[in-house]
Amino acid sequence: MSENRPEKERSSIGNYLIRLVVTAVVVSITAFLTPGFTIDGLWPLLLASVVISVLDYLVERFMKIDASPFGKGIKGFLIAALILYLTQFIVPTMRVTILGAIIAAVIIGIVDAIIPGRVM
Repeated sequence: MSENRPEKERSSIGNYLIRLVVTAVVVSITAFLTPGFTIDGLWPLLLASVVISVLDYLVERFMKIDASPFGKGIKGFLIAALILYLTQFIVPTMRVTILGAIIAAVIIGIVDAIIPGRVM
């Protein structure tokens, strides 16, 4: 069945799954290290990863802006912080202050540089 799909399509689905897992790891590390950023439980963490991935995809798709914290300078950094801040309104047990979102964007940028695979 999967043999009928083009190689590019299969790899893009795999890339999104890897990106989702890496996002979950990075968000958990970030929540641990960042004051003003909390997320309680595995399911909210996975939901936050999905929400962050979807918002990042939408920003890239419609605004043509790289939303990684160090992707496009201050624009990418601010968009990454905004994505993190907005995610708390969708994920029930996630709380992020504005300062927490800014610090988290810095930490995500640093962790993203260390862990292979693009997070935001």
